[in-house]
Amino acid sequence: VYTVTGTNGNNCTNTDQVSVIVNPLPVVNAGADIAVCAGTSVTLTGAGAATYTWDNGVTNGTAFVPSTTTTYTVTGTSAAGCVSTDQVTVTVNPIPNVFAGNDITLCENQTLTLTGSGAATYTWNNGVIDGGQFTPTVGTTTYTVTGTTAAGCINTDQVIVTVNPLPVVVANDVTVCLGG
Repeated sequence: VYTVTGTNGNNCTNTDQVSVIVNPLPVVNAGADIAVCAGTSVTLTGAGAATYTWDNGVTNGTAFVPSTTTTYTVTGTSAAGCVSTDQVTVTVNPIPNVFAGNDITLCENQTLTLTGSGAATYTWNNGVIDGGQFTPTVGTTTYTVTGTTAAGCINTDQVIVTVNPLPVVVANDVTVCLGG
């Protein structure tokens, strides 16, 4: 409470009081920094205020798909009209360009080694171990490799392996005369 005293030209005085209320700034929290894989949706939600406005076209509490690594700022306003801000960085990690190799044709009983590329680790279907040698069965089989980056982003690719059967060779015994 503040008191003001006024004095006029006749040396008469009077007082009045005014109350000043100081509202605290809201402690706005944009959340912890996050990392996602490209194409993954994100929902940013502010806390610590009554209303929130985000930059870069983000709507509080509504999912969106970020295209690049960006630092987003939220402005929070308290019920008393006081304003504060906070920031959160969303890191967008790329999806790996996984390659299983070119399609392969080979003969029955030949061994094969499948090796993925474009990521950090690889998992194959059909019991295949990345870089391990095996003997595929006769026929056409599609092998799928799942590659994962160090950041945990995943992609797949396929290779078609065609194994042809060995030809059936038949030789008949023949009797011939000398010089024949």
